[in-house]
Amino acid sequence: MEELQKLEKVQRMMSFMEARGLSTNRHDSDRFLADFLLFMVQPSQSLTMKKRCDLVSEHIKKISPTILEDAVLYVTEDSQQLYADIPPSSKVDYKLNLQLPELNRHKNMANIGLDCMQRANSTLEDFCRSYFMFHEMDVNDPRAIFKFLPVLSFTESYIYQLDTMNERSLLSLTSSPEDDTNVSNCMHDGASNLGSEQSFSDFPISESFDPLVDVLRCQGLLTERIQTELQRGYEYWELERKLCHALTFKRKIIIEDVMRAVHLKSFDYRVLNLLLYQLRNQKVNDLHMEFLSISEFLVEVSDDLYDYEGDVRENSFNILRMFVAIYGASTAPAMLAKCITEAEEKFEHLSRALDPELSLRYWRRCEEASREGGSSGHAFGMWSIPPVIIDEDSFRLQTTGMSPV
Repeated sequence: MEELQKLEKVQRMMSFMEARGLSTNRHDSDRFLADFLLFMVQPSQSLTMKKRCDLVSEHIKKISPTILEDAVLYVTEDSQQLYADIPPSSKVDYKLNLQLPELNRHKNMANIGLDCMQRANSTLEDFCRSYFMFHEMDVNDPRAIFKFLPVLSFTESYIYQLDTMNERSLLSLTSSPEDDTNVSNCMHDGASNLGSEQSFSDFPISESFDPLVDVLRCQGLLTERIQTELQRGYEYWELERKLCHALTFKRKIIIEDVMRAVHLKSFDYRVLNLLLYQLRNQKVNDLHMEFLSISEFLVEVSDDLYDYEGDVRENSFNILRMFVAIYGASTAPAMLAKCITEAEEKFEHLSRALDPELSLRYWRRCEEASREGGSSGHAFGMWSIPPVIIDEDSFRLQTTGMSPV
């Protein structure tokens, strides 16, 4: 609770900095300045605000990069001595508490905020209700949930925070798009086109995953497959930015990128599922993973159809948006319907390979989730493809007042 309150103070200070024109528009720099300002305004009986400013102004010239590097070594050595004196049962948690603030200061990373924890709840609930059965766990048993909830909740909330950062960068394209002359120079090693600093907020996702990886490693939960899925999450966000950027500037989109992105989109569910295998010391069931991967694809498509207009407004990745750009407004619905049919056939084929009781339970869960989402109760809804939006700029302007590109 204390940590959450601290994070909320940081967020409020960053909002204050933005309102007063102090923001650098770089997350790591803004976080550092926010921490510094919070330190400066903490209560003091002997130092007024003016005295504090004078003190900093007087000594700032004496603090060089060399001094700071020496200070880091000094503090680190001191911290290691403290750590050595702690009883063995407490060492892991204390070590994490020492390391994570250091990672916060030195890497562009997402911090877990209360809002992202709340947003992650719906995913965690769905994960428990849909995936526990594949681990022979009873979702109605509170002990089964709370035993593993801290790790699952931390991981999903962390991913949500990174996803929120990415969403803001995508929305910035529609609100204040810039000339994309510099964007063409940003391709590297076949990766996606991430845009210029003017077009996108700084979003070093690959580095931002490092602290999560460190936590999982310290807990003995990190595996190569989990690392691979996190890397696929990074790949998805890069593809999302590449595709939405291409859509904004009317550039060519290829179907291979779109299909790859849809298959990668549910990487967080796969990370949670792999973590659950690790937490329970169980071997990964590859048949279950493959079956759930196809199910995740169909759920993502269903969600995209339901959220189509909202995704257009927010310039988010959406399979129907991409199909319209590739095939045209008249052909896109038929091509998407074909894609859905092929995925459903594979889903039904794999479901027959499952234990019949498990297959039936999962099918009922899909129907239940469909009803809760407002559909008919069919496992993935009725596949109602909404009317396509041909001119997204005009639609965005009419529905949000946002200037078209």
